[in-house]
Amino acid sequence: MTTDVSNREAMLAKIEELEAEHAKAVAGGGEKYVARHRARGKLTARERIELLVDEGSAFLELQPLIGWGSDFAVGGSMVTGIGVVEGVECLIVANDPTVKGGSLNPNSLKKSFRAAEIAARNGIPTINLTESGGADLPTQKDIFIPGGQGFRDLTRASAAKRPTISVVFGNSTAGGAYVPGMSDYVIMVKEAAKVFLAGPPLVKMATGEDTDDESLGGAEMHSRVSGSSDFLAVDERDAIRIARRVVARLNWRKRGPVPAPTFAEPELDPDGLLDLIPTDLKEPFDPREAILRIVDGISPDNAVAFDEFKPLYGSSLCVGWARLHGYEIGILANARGVLMSEEAQKAAQFIQLANQKDTPLLFLHNTTGYMVGTDYEQGGIIKHGAQMINAVSNSKVPHLTVIMGASYGAGNYGMNGRAYDPRFLFTWPSAKSAVMGPAQLAGVMEIVARQSAESKGEVFDAGGFAGVRAMVEGMIEEQSLPFFLSGLGYDDGVIDPRDTRTVLGICLSVLANQPVEGEMNFGVFRL
Repeated sequence: MTTDVSNREAMLAKIEELEAEHAKAVAGGGEKYVARHRARGKLTARERIELLVDEGSAFLELQPLIGWGSDFAVGGSMVTGIGVVEGVECLIVANDPTVKGGSLNPNSLKKSFRAAEIAARNGIPTINLTESGGADLPTQKDIFIPGGQGFRDLTRASAAKRPTISVVFGNSTAGGAYVPGMSDYVIMVKEAAKVFLAGPPLVKMATGEDTDDESLGGAEMHSRVSGSSDFLAVDERDAIRIARRVVARLNWRKRGPVPAPTFAEPELDPDGLLDLIPTDLKEPFDPREAILRIVDGISPDNAVAFDEFKPLYGSSLCVGWARLHGYEIGILANARGVLMSEEAQKAAQFIQLANQKDTPLLFLHNTTGYMVGTDYEQGGIIKHGAQMINAVSNSKVPHLTVIMGASYGAGNYGMNGRAYDPRFLFTWPSAKSAVMGPAQLAGVMEIVARQSAESKGEVFDAGGFAGVRAMVEGMIEEQSLPFFLSGLGYDDGVIDPRDTRTVLGICLSVLANQPVEGEMNFGVFRL
């Protein structure tokens, strides 16, 4: 592949923007509040996570940009992700007390629900690093009613034999008190943890009783009197040490696929992914160039890096088998953007085959959607697209999705977009996702407006509509960009393309905590 300097420069510029946005999440509540937090002898949320996970292991942060573009701090006042603790992959949720005392806003709720969903679907334990003032009261109308789901999720996790651990570092008030209250294991930090449904001022107002923090909800009281704490830690580091010992005693065993013991690095240099995506997403690119930079290379027990299936049929969709960090996967990748009947039928068959042999699927997006036009409608594009969507919808093997370029219209659905419950979904900084491209959408609006004027016997004001068109194109362009979509919680993170192999390897290892079992009952396929 010839290096495209313009593509590389454009991607590096987008990655630089991504790093700047990630820095906002890492900054938490800002320098002032981080300094105040440290002055109290406390660790930040990310420092707590770093001490908790095994030394030298990766932490896969999830949805770090949630809330981007909103009135709330980027990150949802918490850090969530997957880390390895004593050899066990755990879902970790850490309140960020530098952001409004770790109080929960609507973005926090979305983020915590997604984290709980990931833990449940992949069958892994959850560790809550708790320090939260509960609900952000000005937004209570948006979070009070749905917020109860978080406590429901904790109790259901326990019932499903997915242990839940809460380490309480500071205030855990009102709704925040139910997190340790409903966890299987609770660790509280001496002279720091304060867990109560109502603090001393509210107790005074409600009952007239005068009390203090320690008597009402201190760590020693809960460890010695109420029994709501299982372990009393002398400080934050001791609490994290105890949490690691709890995980070490869980007797945890994976029940899913076992990867090959050895594997080769990709055939092509992952750095070349920076050259791959055209600056104009209407230009196609060969997804095989991406695949061979992500999957395992050739080795004694892996004779071919990528075994393509049906390579001469439906050629604008590339599908086939590969290994990634030793795990068997099936891959569906858009080659020329558009999906036609042949591609849809090919995809449906391939998805069935993956379910027949219990193999996870990876979807790599660069699609403008299903083909339109008289010939294609008469050829049955609707029913063939329905076959593909039926297969995607009813497939039971785990799905992973990466949006590399365009992801427009029903192509987003057929390629297992967010609405189709992928186990994990990540986007590249080059990604765009919307009902259609900005120019196409604005053009459709102009045609409709022109036809409406003509039907009324009026003259269409093309000059006047030009301003509307420019406004619509700008709005759709902005709303299709990855930061905007990530801010809404529509992905699990925007990632540097060069990190794709590592991120997917972590995801495959996580989903291997559960058995992978396919589905052969797909309902009625419209033929």
